[in-house]
Amino acid sequence: MGEGEANERSIMRKTPLIDGQIYHVFTKSIAGFRIFRNKRDYERIIEMFKFYRHKSVPVKFSEYEEIADRDLYYETRIRNLELMVEIIAYCVMPTHFHLILKQLLENGITIFLKNLLDSYTRYFNIKYDRKGPLWQGRFKSVLVDNNEYLMHLTRYIHLNPVVDELVEKPENWNYSSYLEYVNPGHDGLCSFSSYITLQPEEYKKFVENHKECLDSLKEINHLILE
Repeated sequence: MGEGEANERSIMRKTPLIDGQIYHVFTKSIAGFRIFRNKRDYERIIEMFKFYRHKSVPVKFSEYEEIADRDLYYETRIRNLELMVEIIAYCVMPTHFHLILKQLLENGITIFLKNLLDSYTRYFNIKYDRKGPLWQGRFKSVLVDNNEYLMHLTRYIHLNPVVDELVEKPENWNYSSYLEYVNPGHDGLCSFSSYITLQPEEYKKFVENHKECLDSLKEINHLILE
């Protein structure tokens, strides 16, 4: 069985996710294997978030990366394509990532994750000269059924690098959507203004005021990712 087939079998869901609903989606590597090892690895998966959220992209991501003026190509050929998912927040960690997604099309989250994980697996295995699957089974998802829960969830996700003691402040981690939330006009890929009503400075205080509960957040993170 090839890697793509194995990943497809592992990612397909018994219970379909519902269009118009918001989900906390997370997945991790096999046995805590470090799959994001340097700046380029992190930047690539975030570029993939932007690319694969669209339906029927005209090229493979590996081909897209070779385009000389990629920004122009995206603006003219991809930006206006239909979206399968809306990205509300994200955080990429060395062994896993978190996303908050709104499903816009039938099976949109599943298709988005399949394309994303398959593509990153191919990239990683070629770059680091390895074979075999990279991700631990089917991705997990939790329904986010109200805005208060959503707001607290974004805080939990943005504090992940602090919880894992990678940085002292969430704004020092370049691989999450936190800077989009606290820096007006920051160029990003998330759509959150309809859900997060706090102004940037208020949101920053909301996140920072919860740092005293880092031990609780560590326990929550452990339970989610075990």
